[in-house]
Amino acid sequence: MSNMNRQFLLAARPQGMVKESDFDYAEAPKPVAGDGEFVVQTSHISLDPSMRGQMENRADYVAPLEIGDVMRAGGVGKVVESNHPDFAVGDMVGGTFGMQDYAVFNGSTPLRRYPPNTSAEQALGVLGGTGMTAYFGLLDIGEPKPGDVVVISGAAGATGSIAGQIARIKGCTVIGIAGSDAKCEWLTTELGFNFAINYKTQNVADALDKLCPDGINIYFDNVGGELLDTALERIATNARVVICGGISRYNATGDLAGPKNYFNLVFRRARMEGFIVLDYADQFPAAAEVMQGWINAGELQQGATVLNGFNQLPKALIALFEGVNTGKLMVKTN
Repeated sequence: MSNMNRQFLLAARPQGMVKESDFDYAEAPKPVAGDGEFVVQTSHISLDPSMRGQMENRADYVAPLEIGDVMRAGGVGKVVESNHPDFAVGDMVGGTFGMQDYAVFNGSTPLRRYPPNTSAEQALGVLGGTGMTAYFGLLDIGEPKPGDVVVISGAAGATGSIAGQIARIKGCTVIGIAGSDAKCEWLTTELGFNFAINYKTQNVADALDKLCPDGINIYFDNVGGELLDTALERIATNARVVICGGISRYNATGDLAGPKNYFNLVFRRARMEGFIVLDYADQFPAAAEVMQGWINAGELQQGATVLNGFNQLPKALIALFEGVNTGKLMVKTN
């Protein structure tokens, strides 16, 4: 165990695409647990699209992130020192650790404890924040019913890949939109999506017209932009449009155009709704039990792209926005 705490600090508000120069590398002494505190050593750090808004201080549902702060990030690790009665050395926990090797807590910050046999991929993915996002976004906002046609953008990403599998479990016809033939093949052959569309090589509008001639009942949106407009033009009566993310806009510059086809929400008596998964935090344990049951039954799979090495963190966040990952993207720090 090192006595140094490697960190990446926010060096600049990003302009356009996130750059490595938006971060500063730093080293600080390893924190020591005070009275009632415990220290977690991070093993894996999560890369998530929401980090872009936090770098700009546009994510008003979390505390401000200032220049010079440790870059905020989710992670999973083990307790290595404890003076807290509820956390023992060796406990596997997940939470907001930041881009650093060690973080100190006093029990007031929400953390999730995982069984010792839980993999880091599951803790950060299907059983972590992205899995919870898929679960509550699809089930609570989307309200799927057997026979519904569900279309998911960013379908090969961390959240989309889980949301599509849950839709399949609920008896829906699932269509994923992804950015390569390999990702589309993964969706249909490994995850059980009924169909997949490569938006880089296929005409998405034509493909949707063919695959869902009676319209889209649920559109689970991780992308925004033109794909959202294309889906809005094809929603069915009483459709639900779940706004989960908008990765197409996170690194865009200049004015952002709104959806042109939003008035179809009126014509089709449909609704479009966004959500923040943290609002469901008190329901995470119950949801995780359901998800674990699906995993044990072989109905729900975890996809992950794991990069090795702490110094990969800035590059990994850039890679996230370039769409290099299949499933959950994370960095193994040591």
